[in-house]
Amino acid sequence: MASENGSAGTGEAPSFDEIDILWISEGMSCDGDTVSLTAAGKPAIEDVLLGLVPGLPKVNLHNKVLSPTLGGEEFLAPFRAAARGELSPFLLVIEGSVPNQNVIEGDGYWTSFGNDPETGEPLTLNWWIDQLAPRAWAVMTAGTCAAYGGIHAMAGNPTGCMGLADYLGWDFRSQAGLPVVNVPGCPIQPENFMETLVWVLQHAAGAAPPPPLDHMLRPQWLFGRTVHEGCDRAAYYEQGDFAMDYNSPKCQVKVGCWGPVVNCNVPKRGWMSGVGGCPNVGGICIGCTMPGFPDAFMPFMDEATGGAFSSLLVKPYGALVRRLRGITNMAVNREPKWHHNGPALTTGYDPTWRPRGTRPARGSRPKTRAKRRERT
Repeated sequence: MASENGSAGTGEAPSFDEIDILWISEGMSCDGDTVSLTAAGKPAIEDVLLGLVPGLPKVNLHNKVLSPTLGGEEFLAPFRAAARGELSPFLLVIEGSVPNQNVIEGDGYWTSFGNDPETGEPLTLNWWIDQLAPRAWAVMTAGTCAAYGGIHAMAGNPTGCMGLADYLGWDFRSQAGLPVVNVPGCPIQPENFMETLVWVLQHAAGAAPPPPLDHMLRPQWLFGRTVHEGCDRAAYYEQGDFAMDYNSPKCQVKVGCWGPVVNCNVPKRGWMSGVGGCPNVGGICIGCTMPGFPDAFMPFMDEATGGAFSSLLVKPYGALVRRLRGITNMAVNREPKWHHNGPALTTGYDPTWRPRGTRPARGSRPKTRAKRRERT
């Protein structure tokens, strides 16, 4: 329901006090993104639905896994209303990759969502996208499959699967003038999706500008850096110190990690409550948030060609750095000289003080010899 402050398409700032989220996971999907969403805590999806996050419109979520309804026509009612143009505003979320229905010769379908009430025939995911996306106030993807095709779109697949932006066109704009908002991940990192959803909802409430997206329509603030830049193991790479097996705490580039070139914040953010994330728990990064996943990163356990070259270059530099840092570590890994239990109070502010019995500092020797000459 639009407030009196304006609505999408009028050129004024949008402002809604209630919005529906129509979440369809009938793409080629395992529902893993929905399951992952339930682990979010900042904020939790239930906090958004209960109105506990200030500044957001009232949210009605329609998701088959999380719905309190028993399914069937009761669950499909808001989707059918939106397809008829009787429900507005709504946010469309697609989970799972979009198959190419045109490659099927004759009858058949790849995936469906409900049936046509007149014919009883299954309604394809493609039909629902065609009906809902142009009417949606905003359109989001949940997971790499919906964003870029993912597993189902790898080379040789018979379904012709693709991401939602590939299907709608990368120049698609929703009723709010937004492109598809992609939140990749296999599955989504819970807080990444909720943070993006909250931004979109704040925009719907007129409390925030549109979310900034990169050229692949990902939230810039979440996917603007690489796994390597937030990884606890990154310093080992700089020092040319690499793991040769999966039990090592060192950099895993040589055992198949793609972290230096993958846009993802999971090592920095963790997975649940700041804990976990692939390299954090001994796993390699296989690029599951990237548009080229999985083809560009296979075979997963082999060292990447670029990784072999870069690690070779960094080894002599890293060996030198490790040695120099080791020397410095020995120098600073001891207590200051003025710590003692004698009667005189001494501090580091007195450059001339030395413990009894120690040799004078080098800088003091010329001065001492000069005084001796004066005496003679």
